[in-house]
Amino acid sequence: MRLNFSDFAPFIVVARHKSFRAAGDELGLSPSAISHAIKQLEQRLKIRLFNRTTRSVALTEAGKSLYDRMRPAFDEINTMIDEVNCFRDLPMGTLKINAARVAAKLFLIPLVVGFSRQYPDIKVEITTDDKLADIVGEAFDAGVRPSAIVEKDMIAIPIGPPVKFAVVATPDYFIQHGKPTHPRELVDHQSVIFRFPSGRPYHWEFYGPEGKLEVAPNGNIILDDVDAMLDATLLGAGIGFLYYNQVKSHLESGRLVSVLDEWLPERPGFQLYYPSRQYMTCGLRAFVDYIKSA
Repeated sequence: MRLNFSDFAPFIVVARHKSFRAAGDELGLSPSAISHAIKQLEQRLKIRLFNRTTRSVALTEAGKSLYDRMRPAFDEINTMIDEVNCFRDLPMGTLKINAARVAAKLFLIPLVVGFSRQYPDIKVEITTDDKLADIVGEAFDAGVRPSAIVEKDMIAIPIGPPVKFAVVATPDYFIQHGKPTHPRELVDHQSVIFRFPSGRPYHWEFYGPEGKLEVAPNGNIILDDVDAMLDATLLGAGIGFLYYNQVKSHLESGRLVSVLDEWLPERPGFQLYYPSRQYMTCGLRAFVDYIKSA
């Protein structure tokens, strides 16, 4: 029985993702093609590698043992291949980034568009969510999050300027309910509330003569998407606590009005981060250099 490096690639990717569909997305194959490749490998090895149900995929004891032994070798081979790739005039490959949704829209995507023009052979895959992803465990090259929550053992570089928040509502809302003159007065207003993936609502943060002040807003509209929050605020649902870059054009047009500006100084912006102890692929190195020169 002779098996090649390529015969084990679907096994390694399925084991990492615990999903035939996710493995297919990474390898550019259909889930059925991935399943067929795994079945062929199991038949040739004469051993079951995965326990499958309609809802889950899990390694068997034998599969886990094989994966634990093979993954370091696969990582090393991929690293060597990528090192050769670095000698090309224009590197090729895939760069996978996990980003907070608002960071992707406001800062990351404009950078990626320019980067792709300069490096047309590098495919950039962006996954957006608002939880703090395990970029190593989920096989991302890098992540993008606010600098305040990037772990200290990561290498991080800014991908944009400092950010500022704005407390906004429609002119009609403030005509009907009045404008708050202090953050504490916000609890008497209807607000559009952001909820983290963990289920915890975001408390609005202000800075003034009293130092940092947190306000737990009141409201009956709770959303997990900042663009949806903007839409609800524009429709008059209440007061929104949003990134200034999101609402700038609406403030200029008069569709929204801001209050409490003096309580909202600039804060450190978003950062691209990646593990300090992990090999830096050519694609990531090229993107970091591009960001630094932008």
